[in-house]
Amino acid sequence: MSRHFCATVMFAGMVTVAAAPVAAWAQEGNQNRFRLEKTESGFVRLDTETGALTLCRDEGGQLTCRMAADERAAYEKELDLLEKRVTALEGRQGTTAAKPGLPSEDEIETSLSIMERFMRRFFGLVQEFQEEERHQTTPNRT
Repeated sequence: MSRHFCATVMFAGMVTVAAAPVAAWAQEGNQNRFRLEKTESGFVRLDTETGALTLCRDEGGQLTCRMAADERAAYEKELDLLEKRVTALEGRQGTTAAKPGLPSEDEIETSLSIMERFMRRFFGLVQEFQEEERHQTTPNRT
């Protein structure tokens, strides 16, 4: 087996072992996250992490919870903001490249310029080594 494969298997095993206690802790934490309080018209569910209140009713033996009006408005506002961000990001992506996944003309030119400098310097070094080699192999006639 290759070292890379063995290291990958060992890492995956360590992550699995380390994640088990975290998953158990998360489940324990979620059990105490919500509290139900009885009211005249049903229940109020309190999210102890966020402080959010949700109105709940017993409908045919099934507890049904709905967001309060102000929470619903905040939720809708957040959705609108996220939609605007997605639209802006999609628009920006269209202007930077001709097709998704392809570099723009500026990026291509920059890359070619860097490669050209690299190649010129590399071949300059090769030429210097060749000249040094010729000087070392040519007998000195002085």
